[in-house]
Amino acid sequence: MKRVVFNQKGGVGKSTITCNLAAISAAQGQRTLVIDLDPQGNSTHYLLGDAADAVEHSLADFFEQTLTIRFETRATADYALASPFENLSVMASSPRLEELMSKLESRHKIYKLREALAELADDFDCIYIDTPPALNFFTLSALIAADGCLIPFDCDDFSRRALYALLENVEEIRADHNRDLQVEGIVVNQFQPRASLPQRLVQELVDEGLPILPTFLSASVKIRESHQLARPMIHLDARHKLTQEFVALHDHLAS
Repeated sequence: MKRVVFNQKGGVGKSTITCNLAAISAAQGQRTLVIDLDPQGNSTHYLLGDAADAVEHSLADFFEQTLTIRFETRATADYALASPFENLSVMASSPRLEELMSKLESRHKIYKLREALAELADDFDCIYIDTPPALNFFTLSALIAADGCLIPFDCDDFSRRALYALLENVEEIRADHNRDLQVEGIVVNQFQPRASLPQRLVQELVDEGLPILPTFLSASVKIRESHQLARPMIHLDARHKLTQEFVALHDHLAS
């Protein structure tokens, strides 16, 4: 399964959701890969910790390789770096991705990620793709390469307004570039059950028939500790309420 986590709005929890679902997949014995297409590299730092600053072969190197004709090229699998967690690998981000974007667009390299993932089909059971907060070359590459799309929603009115256009964009990409792409659902994140606004917004989306996933992710300060320690919740505190919500979400998607 190749799954992309996408929302054009920043700060909605894309990297957190990507890494925690991937960590659960790996902990359950599945060979799992995280691909970090965001130049900010949050997923890379979350999973690799301090080692993220010493990565030798990043996704920038992979994409740069596609811009030149070489007799010898590095195998796609060489860009998948082992994380400290069993069964979990990372294709690391780099700030250089931003610099390469215009060149990749002008040279029509939009299908290179899909080709790369086809090469990795026998190496990994699950692939999770983190994306930038924009519908740009890297996000399009991910949506073209993926089977499923998860959309984080952080329970505010600005996010709701952006949601409709986002769903239209995904449908257009599905129609034009990737017939197999499916919206698996909208992930309600930072949910506060005692606050009236989140409850109202989510219920209105459900009433409109949008694919709201049944497990909501609670707001918790524990996730900040998880980020700081570079340990996904399943490895930090397996019994925590938020961890159990991630597990329930993962298992629902896997069912």
